[in-house]
Amino acid sequence: MNDTQKQTLLKVAHDTVEAVIKGKPTKAPQSDDPELNAHCGCFVTLKNHGRLRGCIGNFISDSPLIELVEDMAKASATSDPRFFADQISARELHQLDVEISVLSPLQRTSEPLNLQLGVDGIYIKQGRASGCFLPQVATETGWSKEEFLSYCSSQKAGLAPDAWKDPETEVYLFTADIFGADFKDI
Repeated sequence: MNDTQKQTLLKVAHDTVEAVIKGKPTKAPQSDDPELNAHCGCFVTLKNHGRLRGCIGNFISDSPLIELVEDMAKASATSDPRFFADQISARELHQLDVEISVLSPLQRTSEPLNLQLGVDGIYIKQGRASGCFLPQVATETGWSKEEFLSYCSSQKAGLAPDAWKDPETEVYLFTADIFGADFKDI
């Protein structure tokens, strides 16, 4: 993805977050750029001085990427259940950072320890329980591969920490094109 495409997606996320926080209608984004109309997954992450304020995404989409970014920006700003009691306010908009992770397709692995920290994200699923960590989580936390997999199993999927070792547990790897900017600079 080139810089112009990244800036377009960041602007969509910025404008969407600002509109929903201020209670204004959003304008449906459109593009004739094939890359922005690709059907792939993405996450939109919002932080305030490094503190997570929302992060929601989808691994796949029936919608073009540009529309999924709008949907995930809206959800990250208003629907992340971790922040229902502490919603983003209009006063903090200028303090936000926006990060977009455009995802590769999921690849199931039978060798979870073959993941590359800081390159691969993980999605762990067992029955109805599931959880994921984006690739940058390993870098931000400094976890080992085992810790990355164990924390995802327990903290995100609600499974036992070693559930990723169970043959009944599905472990998927993915990569992401990650880019972002300060809200005020978009």
